[in-house]
Amino acid sequence: MGKLGSLLTRVGLNGFLLGIILAIGLAALVPELGAQQSTIPWKPFIQVGIALVFFLYGLKLDPMQLRAGLANWKLHVLVQAATFLIFPLLVMGFHGLFSTLNPDFVLGISYLSVLPSTVSASVVLVSIAGGNVAAAIFNASISSLFGVFLTPIWLRIVAGGTAGELDVWSAFGELSIQVLLPVVLGISLHGWLFPKLQPFLARLKAVDQSVILMIVFTTFAESFSQQLFTSFSWSSLALLSGVMLSLLLLALGLLFWLTSLLCFSRADQITTLFCGSTKSLVHGVAMGKVLFPNSAVLGLVLLPVMVYHLQQLIVGSILARYFEKKITPDLGQGSKNL
Repeated sequence: MGKLGSLLTRVGLNGFLLGIILAIGLAALVPELGAQQSTIPWKPFIQVGIALVFFLYGLKLDPMQLRAGLANWKLHVLVQAATFLIFPLLVMGFHGLFSTLNPDFVLGISYLSVLPSTVSASVVLVSIAGGNVAAAIFNASISSLFGVFLTPIWLRIVAGGTAGELDVWSAFGELSIQVLLPVVLGISLHGWLFPKLQPFLARLKAVDQSVILMIVFTTFAESFSQQLFTSFSWSSLALLSGVMLSLLLLALGLLFWLTSLLCFSRADQITTLFCGSTKSLVHGVAMGKVLFPNSAVLGLVLLPVMVYHLQQLIVGSILARYFEKKITPDLGQGSKNL
């Protein structure tokens, strides 16, 4: 249990997740502090913060490594297909089973399905399980870039009527300015600026987390100020958790079957499992602020994303420990190849 707890901490079940819980609690206690009528100018802070988060993300990406990562194309195609095709199709196929859930929760599940893969958690899990770490870094990075284009377009298709009046092209324009442009700028400055900032990367992580906590606080403050959560019972939240866990286990089972069918090495199979089933909370919160301008609605939409994030960390950590105990010589051979 001690090793599992340490692993959970490494993949993100740590102070940051506790900070998210505290931010939601603070929003419930003093919603007027973060709601739209607050005297604090949250909006410009958040807009600048989102751009800074994605600039720093782009800055960490090495263009040479991205180009070199194209070699193992079969692995990369399956991971990206799992993230942006298989997962959304699973959600679309089970839409009828979501009828008992709140429509905004259904929209949140649809939004989750089209999000890019998480970066840090998937790479850590792959590393501990003995997977192909280089391929995990490549796919997590590429997934985040693809998400800027694919998430808003896919959301309108997957969510259908629950997407309401989402203007895909307007959202894409805003994402291009607040997300894509900073990422491209960061990548272009990688060779010059990254070596100078590399010693401070651990401290700069606090910038990412602070922006996300700010978005979570203001989003839920608006939801609580409009009393949107008063109608939800514990049983409805338990049902939501069950649905999210079922999706996670179904995605993992399907990917395990596909990688076995395609005769993947154990290392590549591990990479596909973790990179293809995980979804990014950071991207979900940041892009959600653009895609769902109504903060009250965004709070309901983000709830399934947060539940899934917690579950993927716990289930992923258990799986990583399982694979760690079953390391074979095949792992060492497979992990050398991108």
